[in-house]
Amino acid sequence: MFTSKANKIFQDVIEKYHVINTVDQSFTNPYTKSDLLEHLLYRKCWIDTVQWHYEDIIRDPQIDPVEALALKRKIDASNQDRTDMVEYIDSYFLEKYKDVTVKDDATINTESPAWGVDRLSILALKVYHMQEEATRVEASDEHRVACQNKLNILLEQREDLSTAIDTLLSDIEKGYKYMKVYKQMKMYNDDELNPVLRGLK
Repeated sequence: MFTSKANKIFQDVIEKYHVINTVDQSFTNPYTKSDLLEHLLYRKCWIDTVQWHYEDIIRDPQIDPVEALALKRKIDASNQDRTDMVEYIDSYFLEKYKDVTVKDDATINTESPAWGVDRLSILALKVYHMQEEATRVEASDEHRVACQNKLNILLEQREDLSTAIDTLLSDIEKGYKYMKVYKQMKMYNDDELNPVLRGLK
């Protein structure tokens, strides 16, 4: 199943990041572009993992305002990279299923496969960090029990989401569902569409 591969790659990414555990570390993709899907999934989760830790850092109430602004710019850039990767993954699926004969009564899904993958990647991060909290030795028993209960829900959620994504891909492959991908058309990064940026030109 596709999600078995994706979840394994996401786990590998998160574990690799935490060997050094800093947002400033260099990135190396072990998959070449000849392994396009794996290459995209690995890169996608790395972006999510770094951004997860950006979001932790920027919530420090003692953070220097100048550093916070610089970090906000990094988060903005990361969000754009994340969106771009989702579109690349959807492009992969569009190409893979381009010759499928769509049935007359085929329906469209509420989200594309890659946006499901996006949620799966974030879930992998939630699972990893909740597992840390559920086993953190210096935490109270109450804290660990509460986090274990949350972890159990996250694991169930990941199983359900994985099943839903695999089912969607199977339905697309069989012609029961069809893909229709809309570009995100983000406006705030565009100096023609964001009035503040336009005014600076």
